Amino acid sequence: MPKLVRLYILQVLAGFGLSAIFVGLLLWFNVANLWHLVNATSGGFVAVVMLFMFNGIVFAGVQFSITIMRMRQDDTPGGGKKEHLPVTPARLIPIQAEAKPRR
Repeated sequence: MPKLVRLYILQVLAGFGLSAIFVGLLLWFNVANLWHLVNATSGGFVAVVMLFMFNGIVFAGVQFSITIMRMRQDDTPGGGKKEHLPVTPARLIPIQAEAKPRR
């Protein structure tokens, strides 16, 4: 299996693990009376599964992007060109524009 695919799978698992912890804490601390809503409605289980899945997708994407951004091994100083460009004063050029009268 390629290293990048293995890395992606690991980060997806980490993201869904974080999602499970996050949804569990939301239910445990009863944020916005969520525990009562889940228990009192017939579609409460579906709502929890959707909350877990959508947060898992977001957290997995964030995990993977942070990992990819931290893989940089460039030791050269960054920040763009350090050259001083000559500054020329701006010249204003009048442009004729005709406006149609409003009715």
